[in-house]
Amino acid sequence: MHLDVLDLRNFYYRTALGRVAQRAIRDQVVAMWPPMAGQTVAGFGFAVPLLRPYLPEARRVIGLMPGPQGVMPWPAGMENVSVLCEETAWPLSTGFVDRLVLMHGLETSEQPSAVLEEAHRVLGPGGKVLFVVPNRSGLWARGDGTPFGFGRPYSLGQVESQLRRAGFTPERHVAALYAPPSIKRFWLRTANFWERTGRRFAPWIAGGVLMVEASKQIYAPTRGGLGAVVKKPLRVWEGAGAAAPEPAMRAGAPPETALARARGQ
Repeated sequence: MHLDVLDLRNFYYRTALGRVAQRAIRDQVVAMWPPMAGQTVAGFGFAVPLLRPYLPEARRVIGLMPGPQGVMPWPAGMENVSVLCEETAWPLSTGFVDRLVLMHGLETSEQPSAVLEEAHRVLGPGGKVLFVVPNRSGLWARGDGTPFGFGRPYSLGQVESQLRRAGFTPERHVAALYAPPSIKRFWLRTANFWERTGRRFAPWIAGGVLMVEASKQIYAPTRGGLGAVVKKPLRVWEGAGAAAPEPAMRAGAPPETALARARGQ
């Protein structure tokens, strides 16, 4: 079940805990994918809090928001780039996207395989996709006080298995949100410390979210017909000491002549 876009907006933009979560995840995204000029960057679900660093450099930035969630204009104070779409039919051409981020789009969908199929379709050759999902072993998935407490939490093995079945190749993974999901001032003030400590000493275990980067599998084209050509065919009759067989009848030869030759006369 998708969360409402207003609840997501209020969490990430109007609460101190949401801003901490936004900064921690976005810093990891930028570390993995530094902004580059000329790229098409898209996000599905509610990934727009992670896309702002790409606005100045990217050729275009697109925020795809599924219908059951709802849509909001983004970014504030600038020309809108967010669009409402069906979660299984995105309004993008095949191979259109260079970088794709999914957050609050996979774990909350009732059709995750179809979502992955669309992600695979819109990703171009050499493109990358980043899945941000709740970590099954993290604290953030154990309560409903944040958006990461809704939907299906994943382990790393579950994410990678699902991506391989959809035609993706997992390449690397990191975690984020090592601080507990608490609104107490101490945890909010020390969030950066816990992020640095967690990445150094407890990767993939205690982080609230898993971030798995994958690429699109592209298979080499195959030709129809016989794949191997015999350059030097074996000549069975060579060296056998007998004349090579001839056709029983040559064009223009009388029938009786051909019959006599066949009898050895």
